[in-house]
Amino acid sequence: MLGSGLVISLHEQKAMGKSIRQIVRDTGISRNTIRKYLRYNGLPERKKRSKRGSKLDPFKPVLDMLLAQGIYNCEVLWERIREQGYTGGKTLVKDYVQPFRPPRRTPAVQRYETKPGEQAQVDWGIADYVDENGIIHKVPVFVMVLGYSRAMYIEFARRCDIRSFLRCLIHALEYFGGVPNVMLTDRMKTVILGVRDDRKPEWHPVFADFAAAVGMVPKVCRVRRPQTKGKVERGVQFVKDNFLPGRTFTDLGDLNTQARHWCDEKNRRIHGTTGERPCDRLPLEQLKPLPVEEVIAPFRFETRQVSRDGFVSFDGVRYGVPWTYSGREVMVRLLRGFVEIWADGQLIARHEQIHRSRAVVMLPGQYAGLHTAQGHAHPRPVARQIPAEQVETRSLDLYDRLAEVGA
Repeated sequence: MLGSGLVISLHEQKAMGKSIRQIVRDTGISRNTIRKYLRYNGLPERKKRSKRGSKLDPFKPVLDMLLAQGIYNCEVLWERIREQGYTGGKTLVKDYVQPFRPPRRTPAVQRYETKPGEQAQVDWGIADYVDENGIIHKVPVFVMVLGYSRAMYIEFARRCDIRSFLRCLIHALEYFGGVPNVMLTDRMKTVILGVRDDRKPEWHPVFADFAAAVGMVPKVCRVRRPQTKGKVERGVQFVKDNFLPGRTFTDLGDLNTQARHWCDEKNRRIHGTTGERPCDRLPLEQLKPLPVEEVIAPFRFETRQVSRDGFVSFDGVRYGVPWTYSGREVMVRLLRGFVEIWADGQLIARHEQIHRSRAVVMLPGQYAGLHTAQGHAHPRPVARQIPAEQVETRSLDLYDRLAEVGA
């Protein structure tokens, strides 16, 4: 298409009385092109070109489906369609998603940076998932973030009680390989029971014992000031926005295995705030060494009552123990994927952890000797019959000889 200046020149030459042939000789433009432009008072309309296809076109139905589920994170969307064969860039995805993205408004806060090893932030989040029957369930997720390195650990649990909290906390410290000086949380019931008259928190005794044992100072943020622990708040949202959307899993164990790999991957990425990888900054945290196992071991155990039929309930699963312990209190702990059951300082049963709710796990030989003992673990106080004493039988000749001697 000719430029506007050249078109004006054609009209000027025509107005000067030049013929089409002369204009062709002067400009080198073809006769038909000159006639086309002289026929219009202005510029002729540009013909619309057919739109060229995009690499994203075959994957737009998938994106529409994910957008309908409320997933607007372009990183997640890009990863999902790449798994289905998309080879294009992330910019095409961002341009496509932009008109559908809802506006986000967040209040401004002041950034607070911590020194290496100074602080870790911990919080519970509540996430949703849909089971195979389409029913929505809620699952707690434990999140811990180190303030300086931004290294993160997450773990899903069945409940938010003190034992689950300590279990996740121990796993997090083992994952990071050390103990920070301060642990900051909100006012969760697993940490504080209330506030004393002097406005100081009344710590949960089990948590207070654990913090003292590992050498960690607990602190709680101010009431209705979640931005005080903004790093872990963003971490919880990061899990909900980046880890869970579109993910599939079979049970809680599978979900936590995927969560562990995801933490490894995200801790190796360049962090948007620090501009460095959390795994590279983690050694600079200079965390205090983990206590020996003898110090941590008491906090791994939970007290359970053995049922009459010889089972212990732990995380929604019934694990078998020898029937002789029926009705007794035992200690249960989860260690390296195995559920251990102890009584009288001895290990009485060990099972591989099962994550299927309401499952029943038998112990080999669980009921051995039950029928003989008639269900009684200890001998009953009963009378016992013994055989009659045998009387010695003697011959009659012996008695005759004894009579003669007496005479």
